[in-house]
Amino acid sequence: MIAPAWPPSAAPGPGPGGSRAVRHARLSWPLSPVPVITKYFDAPETPFGPGHRGVDLAAVPGQDVLAADAGVVVFAGLVGGRPVLSVDHDGGLRTTYEPVAAKVAVGEQVYRGQVLGTVLAGHPGCAVAACLHWGVRRGEEYVDPLALTGEAGEYRLKPWGGGR
Repeated sequence: MIAPAWPPSAAPGPGPGGSRAVRHARLSWPLSPVPVITKYFDAPETPFGPGHRGVDLAAVPGQDVLAADAGVVVFAGLVGGRPVLSVDHDGGLRTTYEPVAAKVAVGEQVYRGQVLGTVLAGHPGCAVAACLHWGVRRGEEYVDPLALTGEAGEYRLKPWGGGR
């Protein structure tokens, strides 16, 4: 059985006339127009294990990075020598963006779609001119950002208990 990566709150549901429509997404895209995904989320098997704790989005250097939802900037600085920006949102979500030249400061309230900064070139492993790494945590757990946009991430085969 193939299971989509979206949570039930964002999953398509029956709409008028029995059609299926996507409900309001929890987060909006941090780039406009909707970017090409160059690397998908890959949850680590253990808290410190290998994985990809976000998605990489194709961008151009200097492109605006947009707040995925209303929140408060909680970090704007260097992590491992790379410029990172983090925003806390209602419901225990934290979005992180890198590499970004910040245009907002720690403690600043931001609104959904507000320009947070601009994409910088130099994200490791990026196959295009620039990539924005976009990560999301709920508490201490990393989650697939695509699941919160109403988009399906990569599909994964799940065991089906029907057994034949």
